[in-house]
Amino acid sequence: MAEKMWRVLVINPGSTSTKVGVFEGDEAVFTVNVAHEASDLAKFEGVSDQLPYRVGLIEAALADNGVELGSIDAFVGRGGGLLPMPGGTYAVNDVMLDHATRGANGVQHPAQLGPQIAHAFAALTGKPAFVVNPPDTDELCDDARMTGIRGVYRHVHLHALNLKETAIRHAASMGRAYEDCRFVVCHIGGGISISAHDHGKMVDGYDIVGGEGMMAPTRCGGLPVAEVLDYLEAGHTTSEARKMCMKTGGFVDLLGTSAALEVSNRAADGDEAASRAWSAMQYQICRCIGGMAAVLGGQVDGILLGGGMIHNKGLVKAIEERCGWIAPVSAYPGEFELEAMAAGACRVLSGDEEAGTYTGVPVFTGFACFDEA
Repeated sequence: MAEKMWRVLVINPGSTSTKVGVFEGDEAVFTVNVAHEASDLAKFEGVSDQLPYRVGLIEAALADNGVELGSIDAFVGRGGGLLPMPGGTYAVNDVMLDHATRGANGVQHPAQLGPQIAHAFAALTGKPAFVVNPPDTDELCDDARMTGIRGVYRHVHLHALNLKETAIRHAASMGRAYEDCRFVVCHIGGGISISAHDHGKMVDGYDIVGGEGMMAPTRCGGLPVAEVLDYLEAGHTTSEARKMCMKTGGFVDLLGTSAALEVSNRAADGDEAASRAWSAMQYQICRCIGGMAAVLGGQVDGILLGGGMIHNKGLVKAIEERCGWIAPVSAYPGEFELEAMAAGACRVLSGDEEAGTYTGVPVFTGFACFDEA
């Protein structure tokens, strides 16, 4: 008997649009980018207040394209607003809905609408709703969590969905399972994530929300703490500093743009500031790749590059020249986020993976040897 081709609707809410796709197994049968006018979004006080608005637009887009909700076997949303958990596919439950609605992780981002929209459609049809490898996926090894300040620990916020799917797909292309491989996996786009994957677990990475790692188009990357203190003492606010970590740092602060292609072109045309920023970003990416390779003891099966900036062949070449001695470098321009969400649901529906239960209890709360009074 042929394996059932599960029909899955995936929803990835972003700042100005919501990406929607219908998949049958690995094949996308319908995708659409539902745009949201800034003037419409401005009417809502908080991210979660946008729920009825976004649901309505998605329903209209599905109807316009002849997609009936009743034909869908499962709904998957991007899992924002949640507390740290191991990677995997999770069923949307009441705790998850509460955390997504209020943004329990302290980060207000449209991704927290993902579980809410998936649940709304699931409630209409009686079908299951899931999230897959949410942004707060946390599989760090213990050594990666430590800092030199008692009670202050490292946490990671990464493009976990695309990172893990890229690794899963590359392992399959090698005829191997993700759980049998060691990779350094990068997502290089508006934000840049670099991570170490050891036998199916993302054991280390850089907190790109917290100001770690490399400079990115909208993010400052890692900074000397003493220099940050000087920056604050010079009259800047903590709010300004936090925005540098996520929205107004990197190319935005240095060059007044977040468009990587523009910066690359300006650098090629001899713009000294653009050339310096572009070169420094490439250098920092390679330095971070080297750090993740050391986490894996130098036993690396591949360096995998994904994200929108990987369409830039010059960037890929620069990474190959500096890091190709570590392991083969493979480029996957763009992202597999919609495919990753569909694949996670299909694994559960087919019985190849058991859906996790979101408890709302962070996967890590500290080390007793340092936290006990």
